[in-house]
Amino acid sequence: MSKLNGAILVGSREERSEESFGAVDPSTGKPLDQQYCEADAGHVDAACALATDAFDAFDGLSPDARAGFLETIADKIMAIGDELVTTAMAESGLPRARLEGERGRTCNQLRLFAAEVRSGEWIDATIDPALPDRQPPRVDLRRANRAVGPVAVFGASNFPLAFSVAGGDTASALAAGCPVVVKGHPAHPGTGELVARAIRDAISESGLPEGVFSYLPGRSNALGSALVRDPRIAAVGFTGSRSGGLALAAIAAEREVPIPVYAEMSSINPVILMPHALADRGAALGEAFAGSLVMGAGQFCTNPGIVLTLGGEGFDPFVTAAAEALSNGSPAVMLTGQIHAAYNEAVSALEAHPATSRVASGAKGDGANLCSAAVFTVSGDDFVADRALSQEVFGSASVIVRCRDLAQMREILANMEGQLTITFHCDEADEADAATLMPAAQDRCGRILFGGWPTGVEVCRAMVHGGPFPATTDPRTTSVGTLAMMRFVRPVCYQDTPDSLLPAALRRDNPLSIARRVDGVWEARA
Repeated sequence: MSKLNGAILVGSREERSEESFGAVDPSTGKPLDQQYCEADAGHVDAACALATDAFDAFDGLSPDARAGFLETIADKIMAIGDELVTTAMAESGLPRARLEGERGRTCNQLRLFAAEVRSGEWIDATIDPALPDRQPPRVDLRRANRAVGPVAVFGASNFPLAFSVAGGDTASALAAGCPVVVKGHPAHPGTGELVARAIRDAISESGLPEGVFSYLPGRSNALGSALVRDPRIAAVGFTGSRSGGLALAAIAAEREVPIPVYAEMSSINPVILMPHALADRGAALGEAFAGSLVMGAGQFCTNPGIVLTLGGEGFDPFVTAAAEALSNGSPAVMLTGQIHAAYNEAVSALEAHPATSRVASGAKGDGANLCSAAVFTVSGDDFVADRALSQEVFGSASVIVRCRDLAQMREILANMEGQLTITFHCDEADEADAATLMPAAQDRCGRILFGGWPTGVEVCRAMVHGGPFPATTDPRTTSVGTLAMMRFVRPVCYQDTPDSLLPAALRRDNPLSIARRVDGVWEARA
């Protein structure tokens, strides 16, 4: 029997409100039956109070206890069973296989963070022992990371599981020891509530304070604004539009005590086709490009929105193969009617631009909110002349830029906005020229790929899913991978502190048995 009842989950309490809303099945455009209560500023206040009360106890958990909690969340999500997948399908229009894979990714990243928490490496325990005989003497100094405090997380529209209620922001904040208050995305409230209940069950089973997690569903910007303004919130995780991320960052900056907003926002993810690679396998690259472009109806933050090329041999086969693959494919449902309307408006603007030519189109269909792919070409000179051509289109649209020479390609890269990814396709004969582009590429993105496609983000320790503005609001961070925890910790130094008052990670007998850096030398785990 379904647990869904549309409640607001403030800690262990279920609350109601007079205002309600429902989700829409984007594949039909018709409303779904279940109604969900709208959270308001009062619920924000209650959730933040509980989170503050829970903070010290949650931050003080042993690594093993916190890791076990994360693993229990993963188990509880899997225990929901097929209802989670079917609910997400109805609310997002995404296919079963995609959502089953996303569920697995969500649980796997929780387990990865659990392993990272147990390792203790994220604590960065650093000890500079006292040197009383040195002149001048050195006092005993010990440093470790600790959680920043309660974190607000905003669910994303395009990943109803992996970037939402129990997604990367929530998982990394909990792993760091921060209670989390989630503002659920209004497009998939049923999916959000099911996952939120799983987290709440894990809290109860793990014997943790109820304020470790709260779930606030709602449509209004006022709800999100109230959450970011609450003085008890210490940091914010957000994945969404540039306008939304900047609005939250502005609110956070205007607080009496400003806080960081870690927002992943806008990226067009340039793909660079070097001449020899293009000449050698233009048709194969065109087909693969089309596959990356239409994956998930182009609703990935790593969608290949720009292709840079010098033209020449292999260019026509590339375009022909891409056009054929797109025309033979099936249009996919977009996440919401609003996203679909914005996509069509952006494609129409590209179509009407005097400098562009449409060279490929996806198949059309009769259903609601279907995304028909679109690929355009433009000269390098025209691309440089109009910054509107480099704006992100959320969906399966891309612009192929024919640069006049390598110098112009380098100029375009150097003057481009910050990106999540930049991809190179090159042969060995291209490597010398690619080397001249690498400085600009490294300066403008968080992840450089060779020989692949940007759609596909591995959740692991080495991953960087971030980049210079406007890809993110802080290029030093990532929202995917274990390094994401560092957004939600801060270093604290302890000077000549009695051993009994030190955090366990810094005590002389190393009770956590973690690797520590002592007087500049790493000591292995005890």
